[in-house]
Amino acid sequence: MDTPVLPAVKEFLSGPPGLFIGGEFRPSADGATLPVLDPANGEQLCAVAAGTAADIDAAVAAARAALPGWQAMAPSERADLLWRLGEALAERADEFGQLESLDNGKPLGESAELDVPLCASLFKYYAGWVTKLGGESLAPASGMPMHVYTRREPVGVVGAIIPWNFPLLMCGYKLGPALAAGNTVVLKPAEQTPLSALRLARLVDELGFPPGVVNVVTGDGPSAGAPLAAHPDVDKITFTGENSTGRKIIAASAGNMKRLSLELGGKSPSLVFDDADLDAAVEGTFGAVYFNQGQCCIAGARVFVHSGIHDEFVARLAERVAEVRLGPGLSDESTMGPLVSAEQRDRVEELIRSGLAEGAEAVVGGDKITDPALAPGFYVRPTLFTGATPDMRIMREEIFGPVAMVAKFDTEEEAVDLANDTAFGLASGIWTRDVRRSHRVAAAIKAGVVWVNTYGMFDVAIPYGGFKASGYGKELGREALDPYLQTKTVWVGLS
Repeated sequence: MDTPVLPAVKEFLSGPPGLFIGGEFRPSADGATLPVLDPANGEQLCAVAAGTAADIDAAVAAARAALPGWQAMAPSERADLLWRLGEALAERADEFGQLESLDNGKPLGESAELDVPLCASLFKYYAGWVTKLGGESLAPASGMPMHVYTRREPVGVVGAIIPWNFPLLMCGYKLGPALAAGNTVVLKPAEQTPLSALRLARLVDELGFPPGVVNVVTGDGPSAGAPLAAHPDVDKITFTGENSTGRKIIAASAGNMKRLSLELGGKSPSLVFDDADLDAAVEGTFGAVYFNQGQCCIAGARVFVHSGIHDEFVARLAERVAEVRLGPGLSDESTMGPLVSAEQRDRVEELIRSGLAEGAEAVVGGDKITDPALAPGFYVRPTLFTGATPDMRIMREEIFGPVAMVAKFDTEEEAVDLANDTAFGLASGIWTRDVRRSHRVAAAIKAGVVWVNTYGMFDVAIPYGGFKASGYGKELGREALDPYLQTKTVWVGLS
């Protein structure tokens, strides 16, 4: 049975607001629009404004104009606005959850019960930091008669470019710390999933944020994202997405030496040792790979299992994968939704074909969807490979779909070598009952996050971010504020 679409969601889809610039909703400069599709059936949900360079110019100008007033506002007032935004979002979890499921395809239980509450808690968490961002008084080591202190000041205008896999949650990842630090923001959501960002902009407007503090420009990457990344009056870009786009942003930032925070791709390993709790390891690995249709940068899809338990582990995981029920995000029966777009579906299917061609065996899946009830949508059958070798494309490239590869190892050293045999370094998992081994392996893995006997745990107070080609800069926690602040040192002569 499908969950009925809420009246508020129907109203929003009947006419989404335009670009949110300077506290007003407006059409794009040239009046162009972009279709927004339901990935469950490929049908158009609505259309949104297609922003251009002219719209980015207007949004950046509005953010720049709002900056002095936002910075001059009493910290307690800014904190109150962020807190109320979190509360208002939590109160509308059903509405935002349905919008997210329709737009992205993910099951409603994930969007309404996980994504929306976590996003709301982010705004509340960073509201608490607004009043606690002072500098410090320092004593010169030389003993000079000087009073020296530091000030923690906002970077300025922030351009935030977010992906389509967690559209609303990524709004919180970027807006929460940026606004708490006193910056103003131009947000560019992914063109595939712009709806929750626009609905959040309406909420920002209703709560009375000063005009220009938050601006939302919908549009595609070349027309809106690229002009934002290169804009000479943007002081910082924060980006979450694929590596190829990240490299373009690095190049575009050179014009005015923008600060950058980049959370890029991953090819995360999970290591299952022969002393692991096998039930927990199977269920944890299933979640690590297949949550959010596998569209997670942290997906632990390279699964390395000790040879002594490999066959039993594969058999149990195959049973778990076979239980998946594909269907629309608003269906009560669905445990996995479609991928976000036809383009993404086609890319994942091409990588699955490459795995088969290179000699991997599909224990589950590996074939195209033929069910006529699902065929119009962008579904991919969950797939489990064995026999994958490190040189295969499926072991080197980020798939971003419901695909796992299981391979064997014999020693701890071999497991670590396999885990680190990647250009990425975002996340990793370890399954073992040996506490000494868990700490040894955690220290040896080159990744920004290591989960031991669990996977995919997040908390608003705990920093998250990657190593190597997975980017730089942290999200979440106190450390996420640092990229949005700059330190000014003040010397006062006393003699």
